[in-house]
Amino acid sequence: MNSVLVASNRGPVSFTVDDDGELSMKRGGGGLVSGLTGVAKEHGVLWVCAALSDGDRSAVRLAPGGRLDRAGYDTGALRMLDIPAATFHRAYNAVANSTLWFVNHLLYDIPNSPCFGTKFRREWESYRDYNGAFALALAEEAGHGARVMVQDYHLTLTPAMLRAERPDLRIAHFSHTPWAPPEYFSLLPDEVTREVLDGILGADHAGFLTRRWAAAFMDCCEALLGARVDRAAGTVAHEGRTTRVGVHSLGVDGAALWARACEPDVESHMAALTEQVAGRRLIVRIDRTELSKNIVRGLLAYREFLDAHPEWHGKVVHLAFAYPSRHDLPEYREYTASVQRCAREIEDAYATEDWDPVILNVNDDYPRSLAAYRLADVLLVNPIRDGMNLVAKEGPVLSPRCALVLSREAGAAAELGPYALVVNPYDVSGTAAALHEALVMPEDERRRRRDLLHAAATALPPHKWLESQLDALL
Repeated sequence: MNSVLVASNRGPVSFTVDDDGELSMKRGGGGLVSGLTGVAKEHGVLWVCAALSDGDRSAVRLAPGGRLDRAGYDTGALRMLDIPAATFHRAYNAVANSTLWFVNHLLYDIPNSPCFGTKFRREWESYRDYNGAFALALAEEAGHGARVMVQDYHLTLTPAMLRAERPDLRIAHFSHTPWAPPEYFSLLPDEVTREVLDGILGADHAGFLTRRWAAAFMDCCEALLGARVDRAAGTVAHEGRTTRVGVHSLGVDGAALWARACEPDVESHMAALTEQVAGRRLIVRIDRTELSKNIVRGLLAYREFLDAHPEWHGKVVHLAFAYPSRHDLPEYREYTASVQRCAREIEDAYATEDWDPVILNVNDDYPRSLAAYRLADVLLVNPIRDGMNLVAKEGPVLSPRCALVLSREAGAAAELGPYALVVNPYDVSGTAAALHEALVMPEDERRRRRDLLHAAATALPPHKWLESQLDALL
């Protein structure tokens, strides 16, 4: 039995089936995975996650009890859950990503959505079933008095469900997203609002990345549940239980990131990008094509910058990595198309025979991303709303002279804002002006800010984040 467990939708590895029917394993994607993979293995944590693909399900079915580490894979202690595909689809796409994500990132087109009818209630039942599968697996794997860390908006119901199964456990829930204020969170049906808040309050400790998101959660508990909130003590009392609310920022492991960025595959991309950029200044962005990442406005800001500053024509390149995300959802397919269309329009308007002003890469390529970080003069991170944003922290670690243009709506702004050029993510002209300021920033000021960004970004690496979460459960 295990004394420390982590539960999340996405796990540290994923599997694909090749043409010969053989399974191949690769590193999982996403900020949570990149932040926790190494530290979970180092601390001997059992990770419980869902099978996301046919390849994952094939691997699970060949592993005893879904334990991939007992099937010969170098994953660390890992149990993957083979949740029925239809249940997973409804829980993940219809509820987690199309509802809870939209609420907490304030993404709804309010005159038209959301509309919560009978179909949504069926989808919510699948979300319950999905959370129940995690609660049951955790209850089976946890030793007496174990500490269990439940991650993110996919698993908001799991703490209360697990509490009912195993009252001996010490349970934490951590939200890697923002949290909406009560007037927006209450867009959800009343019974769903209560169930989500009650689900998280089933934990002994509810963690958030910034004070702003923690405060919004407490506001929701008070306004929508009638819970007793002590903001000075950071507690929420409801129905005979008290949950502590804590703030645990997540940074990057600078040494590990730098070591990975110096490996041969990254060096080869460095050479190729250096040749492609041909001595020009480089503005970099690295994102998934996620609605909250604000890629289109970033491209529009770059276009305004080029329009306002013809002296930079031929002297700067914008390298935009926009990796596909959630293409099961029509909104995301349409957004990806908008990103590609906007990049083409910039090319059509400004490109010359020997200058491509924007290079858009939509193929997920982690080594190439690391190479881009190392070469960046400017890093653009302009989300509409973001729980933290590790890109904003990774860039200054790898670039020796990176100026950061950062949205005030990113959680990272709480720590990095004093050393970045902070922008309103909706203000395209303001972002264009910040890009210009970043490019013309004097070299000594650029390096001074970068050193301060580096220190802030690495102050709370994943192992410290994990330890602070575990300490909160003692």
